[in-house]
Amino acid sequence: MEFHGGGSGGVVVSGSNVPAFLTKLWTLIEDPDTDPLICWSPNGNSFHVFDQGQFSKEVLPKYFKHNNMTSFVRQLNMYGFRKVVHIEQGGLVKPEKDDMEFQHPYFIRGQEPLLENIKRKVTNVSNVKHEDLKMSSDDVSKILTNVQNIKGKQETIDSQIIAMKHENETLWREVASLRQKHVQQQKVVNKLIQFLVTLVQSNRVLGMKRKIPLMLNDSSSAHSMPKYSRQYSLEHLQASLQASSSISVTPAPTTPTEQKCLSLACLDK
Repeated sequence: MEFHGGGSGGVVVSGSNVPAFLTKLWTLIEDPDTDPLICWSPNGNSFHVFDQGQFSKEVLPKYFKHNNMTSFVRQLNMYGFRKVVHIEQGGLVKPEKDDMEFQHPYFIRGQEPLLENIKRKVTNVSNVKHEDLKMSSDDVSKILTNVQNIKGKQETIDSQIIAMKHENETLWREVASLRQKHVQQQKVVNKLIQFLVTLVQSNRVLGMKRKIPLMLNDSSSAHSMPKYSRQYSLEHLQASLQASSSISVTPAPTTPTEQKCLSLACLDK
């Protein structure tokens, strides 16, 4: 690993196995001119960034060709740097001067050779260990068996759904037929009810027509009788007989036949 002077009089670290971002970061922290904005911590195990706005405007463009603080922090995370959070007496310490602290196990002041151990995080499939991808034949057979079982259950469910669909269509057809029959039966019932109502009303009118002439005959029979056919009272008849003759009159008859005979005898006289 070689060291040579940087743009601001600091030390630049160069090495075949050290990424450019790490060499620039090391040079940036080692530069005494940038200490007001970025510097080592007192113990040298981490570094601080003060006043993020001024740091991103004045320092980042000189070393990283951008002024985006978010991109700078993202790159730190990609190389395994961790943001340090201080906890004292159960509460978070409020950072002074917009302070952010980062640390990495291999990024230590005075330990430049450790920079070769810092690697960028890669999530490509090619970097996954081959042992992690190995699967036993038993696991593969179990997975295939489970897939076959799921497929069989799915086919059974599909057939049940189709059967239920056919049954549903049949039920709907039966319901439509029953509704039609119900409407027809209702029409027949309504006609029967109308016929019975008409029949009852006609019987009532006919009965009244038959009753009225009978009542008229009964009432006119007494008025249509001639005057001579009306019966006199027995008391008047007895008095007249006594006046016409001195023969004593027998008591008035009590039966209807006797009354009729007496009336005829009077008329003959």
